[in-house]
Amino acid sequence: MTQYLVAIHRPNDYDPLSAEDAAMSRDIDVLNDEMVAAGIRVFVGGLQPISEAKSLRLQDDGEVSISDGLYLNTAEHIGGFWVLEVASLEEALIWGKKAAIACRASVEVRPFH
Repeated sequence: MTQYLVAIHRPNDYDPLSAEDAAMSRDIDVLNDEMVAAGIRVFVGGLQPISEAKSLRLQDDGEVSISDGLYLNTAEHIGGFWVLEVASLEEALIWGKKAAIACRASVEVRPFH
């Protein structure tokens, strides 16, 4: 069995208080229950807003600088994720599709080494 990251991508201006309604919360809860029942969920976590992020960068002189915000300057960020342990990429993609539907978001599925 291989572990896969199933990452939920959100636009940088995403506001969960205005975007997430009771139906979406219910759908995510149902998906989590389904993952637990299938015995595939290793870990799940939602991330705080990007305003809470800190980025650490190794400088040429060996020092580490710390700055506010995301590491990459992109239009989207990871808002939450699951770590699933499943038999194949195909199975991980099935769960990824369910996550995209429940979270109403784009999803990235990637295996761990």
